[in-house]
Amino acid sequence: MEPVSASRQQLDYMTLLVTQMQNQNPLEPMDNQQMAAQLAQLSQLQLTEEMNGNIETMNSTMGDMNTSFQGAMLMAELDFARSLLGKEVSFYNGYYDQVVSGQVQKVSMIDGEPMLEVNATVTLADGSRSEELVFGVRPYEVGGIREWGGIEE
Repeated sequence: MEPVSASRQQLDYMTLLVTQMQNQNPLEPMDNQQMAAQLAQLSQLQLTEEMNGNIETMNSTMGDMNTSFQGAMLMAELDFARSLLGKEVSFYNGYYDQVVSGQVQKVSMIDGEPMLEVNATVTLADGSRSEELVFGVRPYEVGGIREWGGIEE
């Protein structure tokens, strides 16, 4: 059974009230205070129902705005990631416990997030050897950016 709207309840009450007034005993008329109190309650119920409808609309609108904002943020992050292609970037790598620098070779989407593929040379902490590795780095993890001018020093 569906709930009855406040406007429907108010219409039913007004129909009942008019019918009651038409058929009331003229020697014992309806109590005006009771009738006014019931009308006030119905008006309050209708206002509450309208307010609930407005809140539902606001929630829906805010949800749409949040979705749009998330999409815009993802596009901005993807644009930033693409702008790093071919550039040398620096980032902290916890496994090697050092700041690593390398050139961005590729941008991919992994689990809905842009991911940079960075070729970098890592020297072990004891200095024993260096390794050329490929790292997956999120664009927001990049701490430094340097454009390569095409001239080796």
